[in-house]
Amino acid sequence: MTDASKWFNDDSYWDALGPVFFSPGRLEKADTEVAQIIELLSLPEGSAVLDLCCGVGRHTIAFARSGYRVTAVDRTPAYLQEAERKVQAANLAVDFVQADMRDFCRPGSMDAAINLFTSFGYFAHPDDDRKVIENIYKTLKPGGKVVLEMMGKEILAGNFRERDWSEDNGIMVLEERKVRDDWGSIESRWIVIKDSKKYERTISLRLYSGKELSHLLTSCGFSEVNVYGNLAGSNYDHAAERLVVLGHK
Repeated sequence: MTDASKWFNDDSYWDALGPVFFSPGRLEKADTEVAQIIELLSLPEGSAVLDLCCGVGRHTIAFARSGYRVTAVDRTPAYLQEAERKVQAANLAVDFVQADMRDFCRPGSMDAAINLFTSFGYFAHPDDDRKVIENIYKTLKPGGKVVLEMMGKEILAGNFRERDWSEDNGIMVLEERKVRDDWGSIESRWIVIKDSKKYERTISLRLYSGKELSHLLTSCGFSEVNVYGNLAGSNYDHAAERLVVLGHK
């Protein structure tokens, strides 16, 4: 997997895929997902929460509305601007930070951190993924917890589809997938057609199994790691929907 194109720093990619990633149906799920995370973490109201790779702030807003002190970090200016508009409209207070996830670190400042919706594994070098986890560990207070949620390698292998297409709100999306590096990564070619305009981009993501991601967290200092099959805390087994890893500092 190469990092030559640095697709994750391409604002046109995020702009084109934003309506797909943050569809109305997906936005509506945020309150339920945040309620599940709060229960999974046994997180007291008023705790400081880091939303790392917050996107347009769907989970940020749900946490803030529930009485949590949220710091929301993303590298995409348009997403942060949209999130800030929503927060202001809801008369909420959130600390927004534009930063690469590899660079953000506020030692001992957070009770919890979340990284959701496969917002991990972007980089060509595994050391960069490790740096993200190390910075999360440093940012958490003693006893703090982190939740990472993504499409696990085992789930993807069991349900793999080489091609998919969908159409919603006048936007047509085609995705073509190729497994690379002996299931170490996946290459996805996205084609988005909207208003008779076509946008195409190929991206690469590092894939993690439950065991691999758990080992990464323990090797970065987390004392206990639990692996689940969804945010509700189901087992990570053949019926798992997503890979959810909870690390305890």
